[in-house]
Amino acid sequence: MNAPFRMGATTRDSFAAYLCDDDTIDILRPVIADMGWDIEKCHKGGLRNAVQSLSVTPSPQILMVDLSESSDPINDINGLAEVCEPGTVVIAMGQVNDVRLFRDLMASGINDYLLKPVFPGQVRDTLLSAQAMLATPRQNADAPAGLSHVLTAVIGTRGGVGATTIATSIAWMLGQRAKRHAALLDLDIHFGTGALSLDLEPGRGLIDAIDNPSRIDGLFIERAMVRANDKLAILSAEAPVTQAMLSDGAALFQLRAEINHAFEATVIDLPRHMLVQFPHMVTDANAVVLVTELTLAGARDAIRLIAALKQSVPGAKIIVVANKVGTTPPEITRKDFENSIEREINVLIPWDPKVTVKAAKLGKTVAEAGGNAKLNAALEEIMTLVAASADDDGEPVATVSLAKPKSASLMGKLSGLMPKKKAKA
Repeated sequence: MNAPFRMGATTRDSFAAYLCDDDTIDILRPVIADMGWDIEKCHKGGLRNAVQSLSVTPSPQILMVDLSESSDPINDINGLAEVCEPGTVVIAMGQVNDVRLFRDLMASGINDYLLKPVFPGQVRDTLLSAQAMLATPRQNADAPAGLSHVLTAVIGTRGGVGATTIATSIAWMLGQRAKRHAALLDLDIHFGTGALSLDLEPGRGLIDAIDNPSRIDGLFIERAMVRANDKLAILSAEAPVTQAMLSDGAALFQLRAEINHAFEATVIDLPRHMLVQFPHMVTDANAVVLVTELTLAGARDAIRLIAALKQSVPGAKIIVVANKVGTTPPEITRKDFENSIEREINVLIPWDPKVTVKAAKLGKTVAEAGGNAKLNAALEEIMTLVAASADDDGEPVATVSLAKPKSASLMGKLSGLMPKKKAKA
């Protein structure tokens, strides 16, 4: 179905049915319960009722409609297409056994047509097939030809530098600007704010994946991920603070692989402690966005993280981003910071409290709320570097050659940034 996606709709139900008779509803409800869906989503009323309801509410991912009371099924199906959002899988059922009707319905975008009376096993197989279709990577007509998957990790050198803000904005722009189906994986299991910044409930998908790695497959990904819009889905968690994450990392790696298979771009919001525990999460990454502030601690940890990334993922583009620039005179100048890390800062993001507050109030990414602000131009630059990283040859992004000789020790690199002691008289 192809109606425009409604930006105000933040979540979509997994399933809904609009059926004409009680017997069919009684057959369908046990099947729906077995699949973990709400049986109250089986509504009385056929196709006309579906059109009326979906004109004011978000359409589900899988929609079943009964054509039994429709005098003009093809025309009514076309009316349904006007209110259904992109990606909705529609299953029709009816009493007319006519191959021409079946062909016309399939040409109108219907996924399947069931002849009544239906049977539980038949309905279950049809719904499983619909789920498999949802889990299959969708071809994007707007995307450039020969599109390569882009895997990006966003890591903050310190807490509070704005890594999640940048990760959510990159993911949103990869969908809306680069025309890719994008996934955001927020790996701060206990305190992640990726879903919160998009005004979404995180769900239990990420926790279930860690607890039950054997469940991870394409269907699990489709059920677990929460849709922010038609081009962006997120997987995050709010695990109880008393619940430690017990994992050897295999579940997270498998999860990342399934997400990569189902989407055209993956952005991982990776806390730095997770990089220490599970360095394999950045394996095969096309780009790593390292977010920092112009501080002594930021420089120290940028040096350490860049060295670790060069060892664990040598083929990735390391994009150094200085955030919140311009609030006050920086603790370290840009030139001194670049001298200490022995490379350029690729992007400077100006501090814009008006845009960040606006984004928080609207439950949108900073990129979506920013409009023509200078902040957005910087985020656009990051997204462009990330999108291009899939086709790059593994050379560092904008590495600078500095006149100062390289120091072998970490303190040697930072010594020039330390305040000078006044000489005694």
